[in-house]
Amino acid sequence: MNEKFSASSMANPLFPDTVTFSEKGVSFKIRKAISSTENFVFYNDIAGVEIANGLIFSTISIKARARDEEIVIRNFLKSDARRIKELILERSYS
Repeated sequence: MNEKFSASSMANPLFPDTVTFSEKGVSFKIRKAISSTENFVFYNDIAGVEIANGLIFSTISIKARARDEEIVIRNFLKSDARRIKELILERSYS
């Protein structure tokens, strides 16, 4: 049941963002040069998912009910971004 997606290594070869699905929720790991942030959100706490498509890569924004700020993950292939959104919506409304 655990699925994992990584951002494109072309856009950021050393520090790609990752999305990992588990039975209860989804983890978002946002990496930077000297630090990283990891967020976990239960499926039923997700209020919405948006995808912004660029020429090659997509940015995914997750709106969680209990947070003021959106979780933003970048540089995913468009097909991976669509699949991540599908999985989140399937599991958050089931």
